[in-house]
Amino acid sequence: MYVLFEDSGKFKAEKIFADADSTMQVESASGKRSKIRKNNVFFEFAQPDPTTLLEQAEQLAAEFDVDFLWECAPKEEFSAIEFAEDYFGHTPSAVEKTALIFALHGAPAYFHRKGKGLYRPAPPEILEAALAAIEKKRLQAEQQDAWTQAMIAGELPEPIAAIANSLLSTPDKNTLEWKAFDAAVQHLGVSPEKLLLDLNAWSSPLALHRHRFFSNYFPRGIEFPEIELATEWGTELPVADIEAYSVDDEGTNEIDDALSIQSIGENQWRVGVHIATPGLAVQRDNELDQLARKRLSTLYTPGQKVPMLPEAVIRQFSLDQGLSRPAISLYVDIDLEKAEILQSQTRLERIVVKENLRQHKLDPLVTQEALDNPDSDIPYAHWIRPLWAVTQYLAKQRELVRGRPENNNRVEFLFDLDGAADDPDSLVRLIPRVRNAPIGLITAEMMILANNHWGGLLAQHDVPGIYRSQQNMRTRMSTHALPHDSIGVPQYAWSTSPLRRYVDLVNQWQILAAAEHGVSARLVAPFKPKEADLFGIVGAFEAQYTAWNDFQNTIERYWVLRWLQQQNIQQMSATVIKEDLVRFDSAPFVMRVPGLGELERGQQLMLDILSVNELDLTVEARLRELIQPPSTEDHPEA
Repeated sequence: MYVLFEDSGKFKAEKIFADADSTMQVESASGKRSKIRKNNVFFEFAQPDPTTLLEQAEQLAAEFDVDFLWECAPKEEFSAIEFAEDYFGHTPSAVEKTALIFALHGAPAYFHRKGKGLYRPAPPEILEAALAAIEKKRLQAEQQDAWTQAMIAGELPEPIAAIANSLLSTPDKNTLEWKAFDAAVQHLGVSPEKLLLDLNAWSSPLALHRHRFFSNYFPRGIEFPEIELATEWGTELPVADIEAYSVDDEGTNEIDDALSIQSIGENQWRVGVHIATPGLAVQRDNELDQLARKRLSTLYTPGQKVPMLPEAVIRQFSLDQGLSRPAISLYVDIDLEKAEILQSQTRLERIVVKENLRQHKLDPLVTQEALDNPDSDIPYAHWIRPLWAVTQYLAKQRELVRGRPENNNRVEFLFDLDGAADDPDSLVRLIPRVRNAPIGLITAEMMILANNHWGGLLAQHDVPGIYRSQQNMRTRMSTHALPHDSIGVPQYAWSTSPLRRYVDLVNQWQILAAAEHGVSARLVAPFKPKEADLFGIVGAFEAQYTAWNDFQNTIERYWVLRWLQQQNIQQMSATVIKEDLVRFDSAPFVMRVPGLGELERGQQLMLDILSVNELDLTVEARLRELIQPPSTEDHPEA
């Protein structure tokens, strides 16, 4: 004997091996035995064999007119086996009973299941609604498949084009458009980005890279709301009697810092580091602070800058030449003859920067050789030469702490676009700049001086700040002073870019309190010791600063690839960083070159450029030849 039963939603027919009160043991055609509950059994039968039963029942079930079945079925709950006798007009065979069960089971809109072999016909109004829903679903499936097939064929359906902006950033995966798009992606075996580009939903890989970032971090656009500022800040402050200059890259219009130097004795100098003070207007939790805290840092990419602060604030506090501006100034008296720092002082005052200098114009004129020759004619010599002497002294002191000299010979590159930042056809120039050029070293050393001293000022008065430390090769941010080994200072608190970095702005509030109130500053500073909000700022800043840097690297890699193509560069010299990781010598680009073998760090080689991929931001290259033996590189953190 055989039995028809249901197991996990599937119909099965197997041979009865043993029979008990509430269970049966059955045996499949393959000989596998299993135990089933009798309440899952529909009926027993002697013939045909199970395989034949199921095959014939499926064929017969396909011949039923479901509408006719529904018309004929009892209006109340009924048994499929009993209904089979009425429907066929005779004692139904095992095949006929099974076929009817299959037909009823396969039409859930018409017949609602009520238990083992029991069904209830759907009321007319419910059936009508169910059939309408089924038809709607069928039409939707046809539409979805039509869109999918169109995309597979290289055509972009209008409904898909209409939501292309959201398919990568905020897709609604319940929509037909998304399901059709995802089906096409799976069928073609490509990434969603690649398919959208192939379908011309995006004008270029650049547009896609930019959309992916800005839709995530600036969904409402990059413009600030209208704000009102007081016409002047710090008018009551004394005006410093100094001659100060700033040095920045071409195009920088957020002038955070300026430098001055005065002779105070034989081989004694008073260095002034003067920092813009947006912290006078941007106060904790006010409207401007809320705007700054959302962005946390200015975003820089080739051809575009998204400022942290509204332009009105920048123009009010930027240390533009010829204008009287409030500044927080650090004055450090240094005796170069005795090689010691005599004293330091922090003041809130007004300064007038004499000129905003540009580094790319000074670098060719202010060289190491020119500075070593006292008779050499260099611009702004009365300002640069003593600053250079102080820079060398400060760098040497840090070198003693570090235990080794700094080697910043690596070339950096500036990007100059002849066109819009969002135009992939813009021409790009890569402008090399050596990190250890004297003007750059002067600026960097003076910023280290300020960040170190002001970090110490906060620690001295137990005023919390945000520090950047490095110990055991691990760099991190925290709210208490710790050494920065690679720089060689006992503490390092970012404080010199308050127009561009929120951490510097927060530290400025704390420094102003420490400078004005001294030992009682911890009671009046905006942030108190162990305040949870300060820890929150650290975590948020690190995450967002990383995202900003990642996007900057993405866009820079894109423009390097455009530069390679615009210049038709087919070969490129590179230097081994480690294993198969290399850095281009003439462009800021790091990549892996499989199959290099075991080459030492610093080994120079020539690569053949085979292809570039602007979407993946990769270059396919192969080794052409080795150029010269490896050289030692040192890459300390700056």
